[in-house]
Amino acid sequence: MAQTNGTQTLLAMIREGKEMTWEHQLKLFIYLSFPSILAQISSVLMQYIDASMVGHLGASEAASIGLVSTSTWLFGGCCAAIATGFSVQVAHRIGANDHSGARNVVRQGILTAIGLAACLALIAMAISPFLPGWLGADEEIHANATLYFFIFATCLPLMELNNIAGGMVRCAGNMKVPSMLNILLCIQDVIYNFFLIFPSRTYQIFDTDVYVPGAGLGVAGAALGTVLAVAVTAAAKAYYLFFRCKELNMKADKGSWKPTSQILGRAAKISSPIALERVIMTSAQIVTTAIVAPLGMFAIAANSFGITIESLCYMPGYGIADASTTLVGQSLGAKRKKLTRWFAIIGITLGMGVMTIMGAVMFFFAPEMMGMITNQPEIISLGAEVLKVEAFAEPFFAASIVAYGILVGSGNTLLSSSTNFCSIWLVRITLAFLLAPTYGLMGVWIAMAIELTFRGCVFLFHLFRWKWLDKSL
Repeated sequence: MAQTNGTQTLLAMIREGKEMTWEHQLKLFIYLSFPSILAQISSVLMQYIDASMVGHLGASEAASIGLVSTSTWLFGGCCAAIATGFSVQVAHRIGANDHSGARNVVRQGILTAIGLAACLALIAMAISPFLPGWLGADEEIHANATLYFFIFATCLPLMELNNIAGGMVRCAGNMKVPSMLNILLCIQDVIYNFFLIFPSRTYQIFDTDVYVPGAGLGVAGAALGTVLAVAVTAAAKAYYLFFRCKELNMKADKGSWKPTSQILGRAAKISSPIALERVIMTSAQIVTTAIVAPLGMFAIAANSFGITIESLCYMPGYGIADASTTLVGQSLGAKRKKLTRWFAIIGITLGMGVMTIMGAVMFFFAPEMMGMITNQPEIISLGAEVLKVEAFAEPFFAASIVAYGILVGSGNTLLSSSTNFCSIWLVRITLAFLLAPTYGLMGVWIAMAIELTFRGCVFLFHLFRWKWLDKSL
């Protein structure tokens, strides 16, 4: 509670135009970043545990989920982009002390975002039977891959509610509640998976047989566990947003739920470049999956598990980026250009420092981390090799992640989206296509490491020219 009060006091200094020392700025960044980093890490640990549970079922089951994972990112990324268009407006209006206007953004944003997510869900369900074939996978994994993706698709409206409710509360300056609820989501998912993936079994604990019931649904159980966890968490976030969040409490005024051209137009301007970028980037990742698929089930599984493990490195960067979006958004809303510049510098420094350390951990412990997910020697060996290559790119990946969050907070989404698009398509896909036939999965990950380094350098160049800051004001 003391930390929450301290955070709100420091945020009020931004809105009220008070002078903030370097110590105030750093403390506020840590207050906002830490809960989000904790939630991001817990989210990755959930994926890590999920992957471990499915991975121990066999290479086929692991490959079936790995095959469609990039496709789930495509639809999930579009939902996240829609939510961002409204969340950033909340940050700007709160920074300008327009709480009533922020609540109107919440009302209109919730209805619009869930409606669009429902449309995306229908599209995803329609293509699910054809997706494994389009990606060029062996027929052996088609059925499980189709089933997993179909169940995921039904959950998109709930995921959107979870995204937008959490994003709006964060942009109001409260990182703690959505972060704690995200941790709860992870815990729930692991529990549900424990009972849904595996059949009933007996464990021996201190010479006592303990019977544990199970549904034995395998891959479908993993998907259903996620759906249940998201549903509970989304409901909790929505309740907090509507009734407990001080700045956005719907009981404060009646307001209007009817969409207005001003709010929807601003949301479209912010969201469209992000959505286009997510479509283009995840399409590129899907193309990468198609390049990996002919390399066999072991390569598909090693690639999927490697991405999950790498997430442990870059999720802290996303936590710092969340804090950057909030602080930059509110500082710009308060018309404080110099303070915005300092928040950008602090965010980049923290992000690159943390992810450099995490990259070193991944380099030295890659085999052990892979071994916790799967017991297949071929997958462990291949996955560890590619992770060691990727570790060197983590500092620059951090630069791109945090700079992206800063630019989103300023409303300059076109610059960040176009940078991501050009980098991943012109550098990563081209190199992966050229290197995979000769070097296999290692070639794909070498291409990824080169591209992430290039992207980070470009983002740093754009960020420290400061032209985005002038355009924001």
